[in-house]
Amino acid sequence: MMRKALTAVVALSATLALATGCDSGDSGETGAQAPTVPSSASVSPSPSVSESPNATPTPTATTPAPVKKLKLGNKGADVLAVQQRLVSLGYWINKTDGKFGGTTQQAVFALQKAAGIGRDGTVGPKTQKALDDGVRPTAKSTAGSGYLVEINLTKQLLMLVKDGQVVTTLNTSTGSNQNYEYEGQTYLADTPTGHFKVGRQIDGTRHGPLGDLWRPKYFNGGIAVHGSPSIPPYAASHGCARLSNAAMNWIWATDKIPLKTKVWVYKS
Repeated sequence: MMRKALTAVVALSATLALATGCDSGDSGETGAQAPTVPSSASVSPSPSVSESPNATPTPTATTPAPVKKLKLGNKGADVLAVQQRLVSLGYWINKTDGKFGGTTQQAVFALQKAAGIGRDGTVGPKTQKALDDGVRPTAKSTAGSGYLVEINLTKQLLMLVKDGQVVTTLNTSTGSNQNYEYEGQTYLADTPTGHFKVGRQIDGTRHGPLGDLWRPKYFNGGIAVHGSPSIPPYAASHGCARLSNAAMNWIWATDKIPLKTKVWVYKS
């Protein structure tokens, strides 16, 4: 009788292992893991197991493993779905190719700014909800205002707007509002608010006294919309509105900010 009981226990343990060790079906870019049985979930045979060798133990509920965030360097169908959703909402990406690259991260930054959530450049539950909810920024200009660039200093967003409707949204980094030294003088790194127009532009690199500006479009003295290799999700420039070099190339290639384009700079 003792040998039969031990045999039944081994069989039950093997059955439980097969029931809890298989994959949940989520794989690839979602990063989901197969659930595991906690130590408290061990199952002991009931006293009648020796009399009922075919008894089936009740499965123990487990908590599914959290889904990993999509981030820079990931690739696959999940990334492509995020890219396509971002583009449908007007957030600019160089191309939708299923690869989580720099311009996808910039678009995620922009979405997170518009949604008022953490700006980490990854797609987790809150960012996915913002995508699902169709979060988009709103323009300050109204119908009849024509085509213009709006720079929202509070949200750190640059928007291409037509008659009060946001057409394209890009992540930008404007003046840090910190003091800096130049030739023995102290200056404030701010981006003044107001209504301006693009007055001049350089199709190439401007080697300025405070750093290089890629293909700048000047709208307020020495302050321009320009490309840069560094566009963090917060205000960090000396006063210009930085965009990614790729975004600036797209703006030039499609003539999105020609000379005389109106530029509105404001705090929301």
